Amino acid sequence: MDGVSLRKAGAADIPYIMATERLPGYEQVLGRFAEERHLRLISDPTWSYHVADGIGFVIFNELDDRDGNYSLKRFAVERMSSGLGSILMPLALDWLFSNTAAHRLWLHHIDGNEAAHRLYAKFGFQQEGRKREAVARADGSRADLVLMSLLRPEWAARR
Repeated sequence: MDGVSLRKAGAADIPYIMATERLPGYEQVLGRFAEERHLRLISDPTWSYHVADGIGFVIFNELDDRDGNYSLKRFAVERMSSGLGSILMPLALDWLFSNTAAHRLWLHHIDGNEAAHRLYAKFGFQQEGRKREAVARADGSRADLVLMSLLRPEWAARR
């Protein structure tokens, strides 16, 4: 997909973001917010929403962490297992490390989401640990969260 870019999202992008995070297959592996919460967070300076048109979106938060530990809160593509994540991830990483003081980007994903784990590992994220039964799913079950991170020097070395 030549010419693909990541742009700062605005309130007009919230319906797209909500529709993407509610796609079939995401209900067990991806969080979702109500419209009111997205609208509040998109204007919060400690959060940063971005869209790559025709691909997906990414949300960063904790952009005020004094130690430079920022979080990749949400990462979703329009079609799972389509290769779109491999297009969106470098755009997201390049934006974050080129435009912020981030030293460490951390994330967690649902244990068992092997596609997400492979994608993050492909771009240099290292597994740091596990939060046992840390998330309650909509169906009432609980799942572990796998904690991963990428450091600025690791990102720079891969560029």
